[in-house]
Amino acid sequence: CANEQHYSVSNETSTRYGSVADSLPTDEPSTVETTVLSPRRSYITVAVLCYVNLINYMDRYTIAGVLLSIQKFFDITDSTSGLLQTVFICSFIILAPIFGYLGDRYNRKYIMIGGLSVWVVMTLSSSFVTKSYFWLLVLLRALVGTGEASYSTIAPTIIGDLFSGAKRTVMISAFYIFIPVGSGLGYIIGSSVASATGDWRWALRLNPILGSLGLLLLAVLCPNPPRGASDAHGGSTIEHTSYLEDVKYLLKNKSFVWSSLGVTAMAFLTGALAFWTPTFLSRARVTQGIQPPCNTEPCDTSDSYIFGVVTVVTGILGVSLGSTISRRLRDRVPNADPLICAVGMLSSAPCFFFAIVLASTSIPATYVFIGIGETLLSLNWAVLADILLYVVVPTRRATAEALQIMVCHLLGDAGSPYLLGAISDALRTYQPDSHTWSFRSLEYSFLLCPFVGVLGGLFFLMTALYVTKDRKNAELLTAGTIVPYVFIWVYGLS
Repeated sequence: CANEQHYSVSNETSTRYGSVADSLPTDEPSTVETTVLSPRRSYITVAVLCYVNLINYMDRYTIAGVLLSIQKFFDITDSTSGLLQTVFICSFIILAPIFGYLGDRYNRKYIMIGGLSVWVVMTLSSSFVTKSYFWLLVLLRALVGTGEASYSTIAPTIIGDLFSGAKRTVMISAFYIFIPVGSGLGYIIGSSVASATGDWRWALRLNPILGSLGLLLLAVLCPNPPRGASDAHGGSTIEHTSYLEDVKYLLKNKSFVWSSLGVTAMAFLTGALAFWTPTFLSRARVTQGIQPPCNTEPCDTSDSYIFGVVTVVTGILGVSLGSTISRRLRDRVPNADPLICAVGMLSSAPCFFFAIVLASTSIPATYVFIGIGETLLSLNWAVLADILLYVVVPTRRATAEALQIMVCHLLGDAGSPYLLGAISDALRTYQPDSHTWSFRSLEYSFLLCPFVGVLGGLFFLMTALYVTKDRKNAELLTAGTIVPYVFIWVYGLS
Protein backbone atom coordinates (compact mmCIF):
# COMPACT_ATOMS: atom_id res chain seq x y z
CA CYS A 1 0.00 0.00 0.00
CA ALA A 2 1.09 3.59 -0.48
CA ASN A 3 1.93 5.77 2.48
CA GLU A 4 1.69 9.50 2.07
CA GLN A 5 4.31 11.48 4.04
CA HIS A 6 3.89 15.22 4.55
CA TYR A 7 6.92 17.38 5.35
CA SER A 8 5.84 20.91 6.22
CA VAL A 9 8.45 23.65 6.17
CA SER A 10 8.65 25.99 9.20
CA ASN A 11 7.26 29.51 9.17
CA GLU A 12 10.62 30.83 8.02
CA THR A 13 10.27 29.03 4.69
CA SER A 14 6.57 29.75 4.18
CA THR A 15 7.45 33.37 3.49
CA ARG A 16 9.22 34.24 0.28
CA TYR A 17 12.93 33.49 0.55
CA GLY A 18 13.73 34.11 -3.07
CA SER A 19 12.58 32.08 -6.02
CA VAL A 20 14.52 29.12 -7.32
CA ALA A 21 15.29 28.60 -10.98
CA ASP A 22 16.67 25.52 -12.72
CA SER A 23 18.17 27.60 -15.50
CA LEU A 24 19.31 31.16 -16.01
CA PRO A 25 16.88 33.74 -17.35
CA THR A 26 17.54 34.25 -21.01
CA ASP A 27 17.02 38.01 -20.84
CA GLU A 28 19.56 38.55 -18.01
CA PRO A 29 22.58 36.40 -18.77
CA SER A 30 24.96 38.75 -16.96
CA THR A 31 23.41 38.42 -13.52
CA VAL A 32 25.17 35.16 -12.69
CA GLU A 33 28.75 34.21 -13.37
CA THR A 34 29.63 30.74 -14.59
CA THR A 35 33.41 30.74 -14.22
CA VAL A 36 34.81 27.58 -12.61
CA LEU A 37 37.98 28.14 -10.58
CA SER A 38 40.72 25.58 -10.17
CA PRO A 39 41.54 24.39 -6.62
CA ARG A 40 44.96 26.08 -6.89
CA ARG A 41 43.37 29.42 -7.78
CA SER A 42 40.92 29.04 -4.91
CA TYR A 43 43.72 28.46 -2.38
CA ILE A 44 45.66 31.46 -3.72
CA THR A 45 42.52 33.58 -3.33
CA VAL A 46 42.13 32.55 0.31
CA ALA A 47 45.80 33.32 0.96
CA VAL A 48 45.38 36.86 -0.43
CA LEU A 49 42.20 37.42 1.58
CA CYS A 50 43.96 36.20 4.73
CA TYR A 51 46.84 38.61 4.16
CA VAL A 52 44.51 41.59 3.76
CA ASN A 53 42.57 40.49 6.85
CA LEU A 54 45.85 40.43 8.78
CA ILE A 55 46.71 44.00 7.74
CA ASN A 56 43.19 45.22 8.54
CA TYR A 57 43.39 44.04 12.14
CA MET A 58 46.98 45.15 12.57
CA ASP A 59 45.87 48.67 11.73
CA ARG A 60 42.80 48.51 13.96
CA TYR A 61 44.87 47.85 17.10
CA THR A 62 48.03 49.81 16.33
CA ILE A 63 46.35 52.81 17.97
CA ALA A 64 45.74 50.80 21.15
CA GLY A 65 49.40 49.73 21.18
CA VAL A 66 50.59 53.35 21.39
CA LEU A 67 47.62 54.78 23.30
CA LEU A 68 49.66 56.06 26.24
CA SER A 69 51.84 58.13 23.91
CA ILE A 70 48.79 59.46 22.06
CA GLN A 71 47.18 60.50 25.35
CA LYS A 72 50.31 62.43 26.34
CA PHE A 73 50.81 63.93 22.87
CA PHE A 74 47.27 65.32 22.60
CA ASP A 75 46.68 65.67 26.37
CA ILE A 76 43.34 63.81 26.28
CA THR A 77 41.29 61.88 28.85
CA ASP A 78 40.27 58.21 28.85
CA SER A 79 36.82 58.87 27.39
CA THR A 80 38.26 61.07 24.61
CA SER A 81 40.83 58.38 23.85
CA GLY A 82 38.04 55.84 23.51
CA LEU A 83 36.51 58.01 20.77
CA LEU A 84 39.34 57.01 18.41
CA GLN A 85 38.01 53.45 18.37
CA THR A 86 34.35 54.44 18.59
CA VAL A 87 34.34 56.68 15.50
CA PHE A 88 36.18 54.01 13.51
CA ILE A 89 33.55 51.43 14.43
CA CYS A 90 30.69 53.89 13.84
CA SER A 91 31.73 54.48 10.23
CA PHE A 92 32.11 50.72 9.93
CA ILE A 93 28.50 50.33 11.15
CA ILE A 94 27.09 52.90 8.74
CA LEU A 95 28.91 51.58 5.68
CA ALA A 96 28.66 47.80 6.29
CA PRO A 97 24.97 47.48 5.20
CA ILE A 98 25.72 49.48 2.06
CA PHE A 99 28.64 47.23 1.12
CA GLY A 100 26.56 44.18 2.04
CA TYR A 101 23.83 45.26 -0.37
CA LEU A 102 26.37 45.93 -3.12
CA GLY A 103 28.23 42.68 -2.39
CA ASP A 104 25.12 40.58 -3.04
CA ARG A 105 24.50 42.28 -6.38
CA TYR A 106 27.70 43.59 -7.99
CA ASN A 107 31.32 42.59 -8.57
CA ARG A 108 32.75 41.93 -5.11
CA LYS A 109 36.37 42.24 -6.18
CA TYR A 110 35.95 45.82 -7.41
CA ILE A 111 34.04 46.79 -4.25
CA MET A 112 36.87 45.53 -2.02
CA ILE A 113 39.52 47.27 -4.13
CA GLY A 114 37.67 50.59 -3.88
CA GLY A 115 37.20 50.33 -0.12
CA LEU A 116 40.79 49.30 0.56
CA SER A 117 42.12 52.15 -1.59
CA VAL A 118 40.33 54.62 0.66
CA TRP A 119 41.67 52.76 3.73
CA VAL A 120 45.31 53.07 2.56
CA VAL A 121 45.02 56.82 1.91
CA MET A 122 43.19 57.61 5.17
CA THR A 123 45.54 55.51 7.34
CA LEU A 124 48.63 57.16 5.89
CA SER A 125 47.09 60.63 6.22
CA SER A 126 46.29 60.06 9.93
CA SER A 127 50.00 59.67 10.69
CA PHE A 128 50.69 63.31 9.75
CA VAL A 129 48.20 64.95 12.12
CA THR A 130 49.81 67.63 14.30
CA LYS A 131 49.30 68.29 18.02
CA SER A 132 46.57 70.93 17.69
CA TYR A 133 44.40 68.90 15.29
CA PHE A 134 43.14 65.95 17.32
CA TRP A 135 39.71 66.35 15.71
CA LEU A 136 41.32 65.62 12.34
CA LEU A 137 42.81 62.38 13.66
CA VAL A 138 39.33 61.40 14.86
CA LEU A 139 37.85 62.18 11.42
CA LEU A 140 40.52 60.23 9.54
CA ARG A 141 40.12 57.22 11.85
CA ALA A 142 36.41 57.31 11.06
CA LEU A 143 37.14 57.23 7.31
CA VAL A 144 39.53 54.29 7.81
CA GLY A 145 36.40 52.25 8.59
CA THR A 146 35.49 52.41 4.87
CA GLY A 147 38.12 49.82 3.98
CA GLU A 148 37.24 47.33 6.65
CA ALA A 149 33.49 47.71 6.02
CA SER A 150 33.97 46.82 2.35
CA TYR A 151 36.31 43.95 3.09
CA SER A 152 34.82 42.30 6.18
CA THR A 153 31.34 42.02 4.70
CA ILE A 154 32.45 40.51 1.40
CA ALA A 155 35.60 38.40 1.89
CA PRO A 156 33.92 35.60 3.93
CA THR A 157 31.21 35.22 1.27
CA ILE A 158 33.86 34.72 -1.42
CA ILE A 159 35.45 31.93 0.64
CA GLY A 160 31.96 30.47 1.15
CA ASP A 161 31.50 30.36 -2.63
CA LEU A 162 34.87 28.68 -3.23
CA PHE A 163 34.56 25.82 -0.71
CA SER A 164 31.90 23.73 1.01
CA GLY A 165 31.62 21.27 3.89
CA ALA A 166 34.65 20.49 6.03
CA LYS A 167 37.01 22.24 3.61
CA ARG A 168 35.04 25.45 3.98
CA THR A 169 35.40 25.20 7.77
CA VAL A 170 39.17 24.87 7.40
CA MET A 171 39.41 27.82 5.00
CA ILE A 172 37.17 30.01 7.16
CA SER A 173 39.33 29.06 10.16
CA ALA A 174 42.45 30.08 8.25
CA PHE A 175 40.82 33.42 7.42
CA TYR A 176 39.59 34.18 10.92
CA ILE A 177 42.76 33.09 12.66
CA PHE A 178 44.25 36.32 11.36
CA ILE A 179 41.86 38.40 13.48
CA PRO A 180 43.68 37.64 16.76
CA VAL A 181 47.03 37.32 14.96
CA GLY A 182 46.60 40.69 13.25
CA SER A 183 45.33 42.27 16.47
CA GLY A 184 48.35 40.99 18.38
CA LEU A 185 50.78 42.10 15.71
CA GLY A 186 49.16 45.54 15.82
CA TYR A 187 50.24 45.88 19.45
CA ILE A 188 53.67 44.36 18.83
CA ILE A 189 54.59 46.30 15.70
CA GLY A 190 52.98 49.51 16.90
CA SER A 191 54.85 49.50 20.23
CA SER A 192 58.12 48.34 18.62
CA VAL A 193 58.11 50.97 15.85
CA ALA A 194 57.15 53.71 18.31
CA SER A 195 59.97 52.70 20.67
CA ALA A 196 62.52 52.44 17.86
CA THR A 197 61.67 55.82 16.30
CA GLY A 198 60.61 57.71 19.41
CA ASP A 199 57.45 58.84 17.56
CA TRP A 200 54.10 57.00 17.74
CA ARG A 201 53.10 58.35 14.31
CA TRP A 202 55.61 56.10 12.57
CA ALA A 203 53.64 53.14 13.91
CA LEU A 204 50.73 54.24 11.70
CA ARG A 205 52.86 54.51 8.54
CA LEU A 206 53.85 50.86 8.18
CA ASN A 207 50.32 49.50 7.70
CA PRO A 208 49.52 51.55 4.54
CA ILE A 209 52.71 50.23 2.91
CA LEU A 210 51.71 46.64 3.68
CA GLY A 211 48.13 47.46 2.67
CA SER A 212 49.26 48.70 -0.75
CA LEU A 213 50.84 45.31 -1.39
CA GLY A 214 47.57 43.64 -0.37
CA LEU A 215 45.68 45.91 -2.75
CA LEU A 216 47.94 44.86 -5.62
CA LEU A 217 47.56 41.15 -4.80
CA LEU A 218 43.80 41.56 -4.56
CA ALA A 219 43.62 43.22 -7.98
CA VAL A 220 45.84 40.62 -9.70
CA LEU A 221 45.02 37.33 -7.98
CA CYS A 222 41.53 37.53 -6.46
CA PRO A 223 38.54 36.52 -8.66
CA ASN A 224 34.81 37.14 -8.18
CA PRO A 225 33.44 33.57 -8.01
CA PRO A 226 29.81 32.70 -8.84
CA ARG A 227 27.54 33.18 -5.83
CA GLY A 228 26.54 29.85 -4.34
CA ALA A 229 28.85 27.90 -6.64
CA SER A 230 30.10 25.57 -3.90
CA ASP A 231 26.57 24.89 -2.62
CA ALA A 232 24.58 24.47 -5.84
CA HIS A 233 27.21 22.24 -7.52
CA GLY A 234 26.08 23.49 -10.90
CA GLY A 235 22.41 22.87 -10.11
CA SER A 236 19.68 25.38 -9.41
CA THR A 237 20.27 29.08 -9.04
CA ILE A 238 18.57 31.29 -6.44
CA GLU A 239 17.45 34.53 -8.04
CA HIS A 240 18.11 37.88 -6.39
CA THR A 241 15.35 39.52 -4.36
CA SER A 242 14.88 43.01 -2.98
CA TYR A 243 16.88 44.26 0.00
CA LEU A 244 13.71 44.47 2.11
CA GLU A 245 12.90 40.82 1.39
CA ASP A 246 16.47 39.88 2.32
CA VAL A 247 16.18 41.66 5.67
CA LYS A 248 12.78 40.06 6.40
CA TYR A 249 14.25 36.64 5.67
CA LEU A 250 17.17 37.23 8.03
CA LEU A 251 14.97 38.52 10.85
CA LYS A 252 12.87 35.34 10.62
CA ASN A 253 16.04 33.22 10.77
CA LYS A 254 16.28 32.58 14.53
CA SER A 255 19.79 31.13 14.35
CA PHE A 256 21.01 34.27 12.62
CA VAL A 257 19.30 36.57 15.12
CA TRP A 258 20.49 34.80 18.30
CA SER A 259 24.02 34.24 17.00
CA SER A 260 24.20 37.93 16.02
CA LEU A 261 23.31 38.87 19.61
CA GLY A 262 26.02 36.49 20.82
CA VAL A 263 28.54 38.07 18.47
CA THR A 264 27.48 41.50 19.78
CA ALA A 265 28.31 40.51 23.36
CA MET A 266 31.61 39.07 22.17
CA ALA A 267 32.40 42.30 20.28
CA PHE A 268 31.67 44.37 23.39
CA LEU A 269 34.01 42.21 25.44
CA THR A 270 36.86 41.97 22.95
CA GLY A 271 36.61 45.64 21.93
CA ALA A 272 36.94 46.87 25.51
CA LEU A 273 39.71 44.43 26.44
CA ALA A 274 41.69 44.99 23.25
CA PHE A 275 41.62 48.78 23.54
CA TRP A 276 42.25 49.22 27.26
CA THR A 277 44.26 46.20 28.49
CA PRO A 278 47.79 47.56 27.75
CA THR A 279 46.92 50.88 29.43
CA PHE A 280 45.29 49.07 32.36
CA LEU A 281 48.34 46.88 32.93
CA SER A 282 50.69 49.85 32.63
CA ARG A 283 48.74 51.63 35.38
CA ALA A 284 48.86 48.44 37.46
CA ARG A 285 52.65 48.48 37.25
CA VAL A 286 52.68 52.09 38.44
CA THR A 287 50.39 51.16 41.36
CA GLN A 288 52.71 48.31 42.35
CA GLY A 289 55.76 50.58 42.07
CA ILE A 290 57.28 48.50 39.26
CA GLN A 291 57.57 51.49 36.92
CA PRO A 292 57.16 55.28 37.25
CA PRO A 293 54.13 57.04 35.73
CA CYS A 294 54.45 58.34 32.17
CA ASN A 295 54.74 62.12 32.18
CA THR A 296 56.22 62.68 28.71
CA GLU A 297 55.93 60.64 25.53
CA PRO A 298 57.12 58.21 24.28
CA CYS A 299 55.72 56.11 27.13
CA ASP A 300 56.76 52.58 28.06
CA THR A 301 54.98 50.22 25.64
CA SER A 302 56.23 46.91 27.07
CA ASP A 303 52.71 45.83 28.07
CA SER A 304 51.48 46.45 24.53
CA TYR A 305 54.23 44.17 23.23
CA ILE A 306 53.54 41.41 25.79
CA PHE A 307 49.78 41.62 25.31
CA GLY A 308 50.31 41.43 21.56
CA VAL A 309 52.37 38.23 21.87
CA VAL A 310 49.73 36.70 24.17
CA THR A 311 46.98 37.65 21.70
CA VAL A 312 48.80 36.09 18.74
CA VAL A 313 49.58 32.81 20.52
CA THR A 314 46.17 32.39 22.14
CA GLY A 315 44.43 33.39 18.91
CA ILE A 316 46.19 30.70 16.87
CA LEU A 317 45.60 28.12 19.59
CA GLY A 318 41.95 29.05 20.16
CA VAL A 319 40.88 29.25 16.51
CA SER A 320 42.66 25.98 15.65
CA LEU A 321 41.15 24.23 18.67
CA GLY A 322 37.66 25.55 17.99
CA SER A 323 37.79 24.51 14.34
CA THR A 324 39.07 21.03 15.21
CA ILE A 325 36.40 20.45 17.87
CA SER A 326 33.72 21.67 15.45
CA ARG A 327 34.78 19.27 12.68
CA ARG A 328 34.92 16.29 15.04
CA LEU A 329 31.60 16.92 16.77
CA ARG A 330 29.48 18.25 13.92
CA ASP A 331 28.41 14.85 12.53
CA ARG A 332 27.49 13.50 15.96
CA VAL A 333 26.11 16.71 17.51
CA PRO A 334 24.20 18.77 14.90
CA ASN A 335 24.18 21.91 17.07
CA ALA A 336 27.83 21.58 18.15
CA ASP A 337 28.94 24.94 16.72
CA PRO A 338 26.77 27.26 18.85
CA LEU A 339 27.45 25.04 21.89
CA ILE A 340 31.20 25.54 21.36
CA CYS A 341 30.61 29.31 21.23
CA ALA A 342 28.52 29.18 24.41
CA VAL A 343 31.16 27.20 26.30
CA GLY A 344 33.87 29.57 25.09
CA MET A 345 32.00 32.69 26.24
CA LEU A 346 30.80 31.31 29.57
CA SER A 347 34.21 29.85 30.46
CA SER A 348 36.13 32.99 29.53
CA ALA A 349 34.05 35.28 31.79
CA PRO A 350 35.50 34.08 35.14
CA CYS A 351 39.00 34.11 33.64
CA PHE A 352 38.72 37.78 32.75
CA PHE A 353 37.22 38.53 36.16
CA PHE A 354 40.23 37.01 37.93
CA ALA A 355 42.61 38.78 35.52
CA ILE A 356 41.06 42.14 36.43
CA VAL A 357 41.04 41.71 40.22
CA LEU A 358 44.57 40.23 40.36
CA ALA A 359 46.19 43.05 38.36
CA SER A 360 46.87 45.13 41.47
CA THR A 361 48.92 42.35 43.10
CA SER A 362 50.36 40.11 40.37
CA ILE A 363 50.97 41.06 36.73
CA PRO A 364 52.11 37.49 35.79
CA ALA A 365 48.91 35.98 37.22
CA THR A 366 46.90 38.55 35.29
CA TYR A 367 48.60 37.54 32.03
CA VAL A 368 47.93 33.84 32.76
CA PHE A 369 44.20 34.44 33.15
CA ILE A 370 44.13 36.77 30.14
CA GLY A 371 45.80 34.03 28.09
CA ILE A 372 43.30 31.38 29.19
CA GLY A 373 40.36 33.74 28.63
CA GLU A 374 41.52 34.80 25.17
CA THR A 375 42.06 31.16 24.15
CA LEU A 376 38.50 30.29 25.18
CA LEU A 377 37.13 33.36 23.44
CA SER A 378 39.08 32.55 20.25
CA LEU A 379 37.30 29.19 19.99
CA ASN A 380 34.43 31.16 18.48
CA TRP A 381 35.97 33.08 15.57
CA ALA A 382 35.87 30.51 12.76
CA VAL A 383 32.82 28.70 14.16
CA LEU A 384 30.74 31.88 14.14
CA ALA A 385 31.51 32.58 10.48
CA ASP A 386 30.66 29.01 9.55
CA ILE A 387 27.28 29.24 11.31
CA LEU A 388 26.31 32.27 9.25
CA LEU A 389 27.41 30.65 5.99
CA TYR A 390 25.36 27.48 6.47
CA VAL A 391 22.13 28.98 7.89
CA VAL A 392 21.85 31.69 5.20
CA VAL A 393 21.36 31.12 1.46
CA PRO A 394 24.28 32.22 -0.79
CA THR A 395 22.59 35.26 -2.37
CA ARG A 396 21.94 36.78 1.06
CA ARG A 397 25.24 36.09 2.78
CA ALA A 398 26.85 39.47 2.15
CA THR A 399 23.71 41.18 3.46
CA ALA A 400 23.74 38.85 6.47
CA GLU A 401 27.43 39.60 7.12
CA ALA A 402 26.73 43.33 6.85
CA LEU A 403 23.73 43.29 9.20
CA GLN A 404 25.58 41.16 11.74
CA ILE A 405 28.57 43.50 11.57
CA MET A 406 26.30 46.53 11.98
CA VAL A 407 24.49 45.14 15.02
CA CYS A 408 27.53 43.65 16.77
CA HIS A 409 29.57 46.83 16.37
CA LEU A 410 26.70 49.24 17.08
CA LEU A 411 25.87 47.56 20.38
CA GLY A 412 29.32 46.05 20.95
CA ASP A 413 32.77 47.48 20.36
CA ALA A 414 31.57 50.82 18.96
CA GLY A 415 30.60 51.90 22.43
CA SER A 416 32.54 49.68 24.83
CA PRO A 417 35.93 51.50 24.65
CA TYR A 418 34.22 54.87 25.12
CA LEU A 419 31.86 53.53 27.80
CA LEU A 420 34.68 52.10 29.89
CA GLY A 421 36.66 55.30 29.42
CA ALA A 422 33.67 57.42 30.48
CA ILE A 423 33.07 55.29 33.59
CA SER A 424 36.76 55.53 34.42
CA ASP A 425 36.75 59.32 34.01
CA ALA A 426 33.61 59.65 36.17
CA LEU A 427 35.15 57.60 38.98
CA ARG A 428 38.49 59.35 38.64
CA THR A 429 37.00 62.72 39.59
CA TYR A 430 36.93 61.61 43.23
CA GLN A 431 40.76 61.54 43.35
CA PRO A 432 41.99 63.11 40.10
CA ASP A 433 45.65 63.41 41.13
CA SER A 434 46.09 59.87 42.47
CA HIS A 435 47.89 57.33 40.25
CA THR A 436 46.45 54.50 42.34
CA TRP A 437 42.91 55.78 41.85
CA SER A 438 43.63 56.20 38.12
CA PHE A 439 44.23 52.46 38.04
CA ARG A 440 41.26 51.62 40.29
CA SER A 441 38.80 53.68 38.25
CA LEU A 442 39.73 51.77 35.09
CA GLU A 443 39.67 48.48 37.03
CA TYR A 444 36.11 49.07 38.24
CA SER A 445 34.93 49.99 34.75
CA PHE A 446 36.55 46.79 33.41
CA LEU A 447 34.36 44.64 35.71
CA LEU A 448 31.46 45.20 33.32
CA CYS A 449 33.09 42.91 30.74
CA PRO A 450 32.74 39.48 32.44
CA PHE A 451 29.00 40.04 32.93
CA VAL A 452 28.56 40.83 29.24
CA GLY A 453 30.48 37.62 28.48
CA VAL A 454 27.96 35.55 30.45
CA LEU A 455 25.11 37.21 28.57
CA GLY A 456 26.78 36.31 25.25
CA GLY A 457 27.05 32.67 26.31
CA LEU A 458 23.31 32.58 26.97
CA PHE A 459 22.62 33.99 23.49
CA PHE A 460 24.66 31.17 21.92
CA LEU A 461 22.73 28.59 23.94
CA MET A 462 19.55 30.00 22.36
CA THR A 463 21.18 29.68 18.93
CA ALA A 464 21.77 25.98 19.60
CA LEU A 465 18.00 25.44 19.84
CA TYR A 466 17.35 26.54 16.24
CA VAL A 467 20.54 25.99 14.24
CA THR A 468 19.77 22.47 12.98
CA LYS A 469 16.39 23.43 11.53
CA ASP A 470 17.65 26.67 9.98
CA ARG A 471 20.62 24.93 8.40
CA LYS A 472 18.37 22.35 6.81
CA ASN A 473 16.07 25.05 5.44
CA ALA A 474 19.01 26.89 3.86
CA GLU A 475 20.29 23.67 2.27
CA LEU A 476 16.87 22.90 0.79
CA LEU A 477 16.53 26.40 -0.59
CA THR A 478 19.99 26.30 -2.16
CA ALA A 479 19.29 22.88 -3.70
CA GLY A 480 16.08 24.24 -5.21
CA THR A 481 13.71 21.95 -3.33
CA ILE A 482 11.65 24.67 -1.60
CA VAL A 483 9.20 26.59 -3.74
CA PRO A 484 7.84 29.92 -2.42
CA TYR A 485 4.48 29.77 -0.63
CA VAL A 486 4.24 25.99 -1.15
CA PHE A 487 4.74 23.11 1.29
CA ILE A 488 6.88 20.14 0.27
CA TRP A 489 4.97 16.94 -0.39
CA VAL A 490 7.03 13.80 -0.56
CA TYR A 491 5.46 10.56 -1.58
CA GLY A 492 6.99 7.16 -0.98
CA LEU A 493 6.02 3.55 -1.34
CA SER A 494 6.22 1.14 1.60
